[in-house]
Amino acid sequence: MPKMPAERTDRSAVRSLLRLWPYVRPVRVRLFTAAFVAILASCLSLVIPLVLKWMVDGPVAGRDPGGVWLGALYLLLLGIAEALLFGFRRWLVARPLAGVEAAMRADLFRHLQRLPVAFHDRWASGQLLSRGTTDLMLLRMFLAFPLTFLVVNTATILVGFVLLFAQDWTLGLVLLAPAVPLIILCSLFETKYSVVARRAQDQVGDLTTVVEESVLGIRIVKGFGRHRSQARAFRALAHRLRDTELGKARLLAGIWALITAIPELAIGAALVLGTIQVADGTLSAGTLVAFLSTALALRWPVESIGFLLAMSQESATATDRYFEVMDVAEERGAAAVREGAPATAPGMVFEGVAFRYPDADPESPPVLSGIDLHIRPGETLALVGGTGSGKTTLTALVPRLHEVTGGRITLDGEDIATMERSRLRELVSVAFEEPTLFSATVGENVTMGAADADEAQVRRALSVAQADFVHELPRGLDTEVGEQGLSLSGGQRQRLALARAVVGEPRFLVLDDPLSALDVHTETLVEAALREVLARTTAVVVAHRPSTVMLADRVALLSGGRIAAVGTHQELLRDNAEYAWLMSGAEPGPVPGRESPAAPTSAPAEEIPAAQIPAEEGSAR
Repeated sequence: MPKMPAERTDRSAVRSLLRLWPYVRPVRVRLFTAAFVAILASCLSLVIPLVLKWMVDGPVAGRDPGGVWLGALYLLLLGIAEALLFGFRRWLVARPLAGVEAAMRADLFRHLQRLPVAFHDRWASGQLLSRGTTDLMLLRMFLAFPLTFLVVNTATILVGFVLLFAQDWTLGLVLLAPAVPLIILCSLFETKYSVVARRAQDQVGDLTTVVEESVLGIRIVKGFGRHRSQARAFRALAHRLRDTELGKARLLAGIWALITAIPELAIGAALVLGTIQVADGTLSAGTLVAFLSTALALRWPVESIGFLLAMSQESATATDRYFEVMDVAEERGAAAVREGAPATAPGMVFEGVAFRYPDADPESPPVLSGIDLHIRPGETLALVGGTGSGKTTLTALVPRLHEVTGGRITLDGEDIATMERSRLRELVSVAFEEPTLFSATVGENVTMGAADADEAQVRRALSVAQADFVHELPRGLDTEVGEQGLSLSGGQRQRLALARAVVGEPRFLVLDDPLSALDVHTETLVEAALREVLARTTAVVVAHRPSTVMLADRVALLSGGRIAAVGTHQELLRDNAEYAWLMSGAEPGPVPGRESPAAPTSAPAEEIPAAQIPAEEGSAR
């Protein structure tokens, strides 16, 4: 999980919310029209006190029933007009703001697909899900209601005070007196609420992560009887979130109480002073009624300030969280061709390749250092090494799931850093030790390896991977495999992942221990079929068992992030004690022709700095 940004009190909510403008700009006409309509409707409510003044000083004082009925008709028409205008405002904003939310969600998803693997290694998926769901819902609600009414209520208050001062300036000053303390209180509230709102939204992300992990890992939870500990972890996070939400509620209740009480005191003072003036004959009863009616009409715009500020702060926080992800740089495209770089031999070539994870301690040793390998066209190289030696990391560099931090990798003489990613990933196909399948059909999962593959190619790939079990499924290739492919066994998932890798007959193939979940008999059949595929491609295969190594023409031993030896399987068995130990599990002994025995040098995973081992792959490296 990433380290959350520090809670700041100097953040400008306005500056944060202005970042939404590129999304709002296409619908600005409807939003501005909606705001104008809402202002017009709100100002109509301020006309009602003027009608009351006319009724009290005219028909009521003159005992004219006809005039009273006429005034009542005016009030009815004003109420209907106000209701229609507010309904029209909501219709204006509903569709365009749903489009804004959809556009932001689509941009976020597209951006996530283009972010480096290192980003996804660091960020908890629940944090990303909460940004794409809860946060965007908050922003849509803000644009639909609080944003409009911040403008509308401000305009209403200004117009209302103009009318108040026009009716009686002394009473107007009485009502204006609370403005200064209210501004100070709102400023303090905004500062405190922004911190709590950020904490709550981050905790929602943490809670989402726990739920997602528990659902995806339900077999582990049930298998080890960990449902109680998972429930306790969920309960602890839920209680933290509850406490934070209660803190928000207390802040909101406090500001609302003060915003309500202070203007009420001012209205009471104006009522007493106005009554005295009416008794003295310096103010008409109708003017006092109109004044108090106008003041009461301004109660909601004033009292709603706390609620609107709270929603604005939550929306500003949601905007910050959204752009925290959107501001992360995407994977680099093709780099500029380096002048003077010598042409290299065809095939797959590693030249002085080094790699360090982006968040690793600069003082820590790199995961890979000085890797030099040349895999000739049509050759298969097995990559062997102890746990934590860097095998998976090295294979991830070929399709640029990670970027090399030193040296270069070339395919048929072309530096992969200069290739467009789309072209590189057409040339290179991959299969990982932990197969990932999607909630789609078998056919759709396999053709992710080659979108234009026809049915014959799919069937051929399934045959190579010994995945003919697919034809016995209820709907064959059209069978839905379910989330993560968990309706299938581990071996079945691994065979489908292998079929996905070979379906497009790629020029370069990277296989990370692709047969680890297969039984011995199935493994033998897959290896026999895979040899034909490997004969037509240039491949790197991470291997842990001799049977997988036998697929390769040569073997490279990776130890401590460096290439320790390269040769055939038989040569390394004869000459390299560490390799013999890895292949047989026997204790290393003296090697003929050497003065001393060679002990295994591959570092265990725990000896590699933790910052260099992203959670996604763990000790597989």
